[in-house]
Amino acid sequence: MEKFSTLTSTAVPLAIENIDTDQIIPARFLKATSREGFGENLFKDWRFHKDGTINTDFSLNDSKYSGKVLIAGDNFGCGSSREHAAWAIHDYGFKVVISSFFADIFKGNALNNGVLPIQVSPTFLSQLFEAIDQNPNTEFTVNLETQTLTIIGTDISTTFEINSYKKTCLLNGYDDIDFLVSNKEAIIQFEQERSY
Repeated sequence: MEKFSTLTSTAVPLAIENIDTDQIIPARFLKATSREGFGENLFKDWRFHKDGTINTDFSLNDSKYSGKVLIAGDNFGCGSSREHAAWAIHDYGFKVVISSFFADIFKGNALNNGVLPIQVSPTFLSQLFEAIDQNPNTEFTVNLETQTLTIIGTDISTTFEINSYKKTCLLNGYDDIDFLVSNKEAIIQFEQERSY
């Protein structure tokens, strides 16, 4: 995985609550087993009309919004446990998803695939949407080391929680296997010191 330390980016707002994994990546696109290519079908049924034309009212299709941060409504990633939802978000180019609540399985899948889910209070989430509404070019800085999220050009900031193991993995670009390999010497020493 790619290392994640600090990100400064504009954001795409998606002020919809209860976005489930079937809306993130519809079930008909789950046939592939490789992680690549899922981004083109992210929110497919919202990004496109049934006749295949682009839905210009959907925020991901609005040229005034861009960036590596997706700001979504409450209860993001609910529904089925498909890891493909995290694959699609990552493949589309998002590095961070912000919401006031995440489904646990989606949160774990995101962290395992290099996407940082940041849970904020409903009040702070409203401030983020308001900042983008006032200026779509508003930038946000995510600092994983200090676990802070800041609206650039303001004194508005918050902290966020993250599992310490997953934080270590993101900072170093480790998946679970990489983490074990990084501790190879300590594991060998531990085994050598054990008495049988």
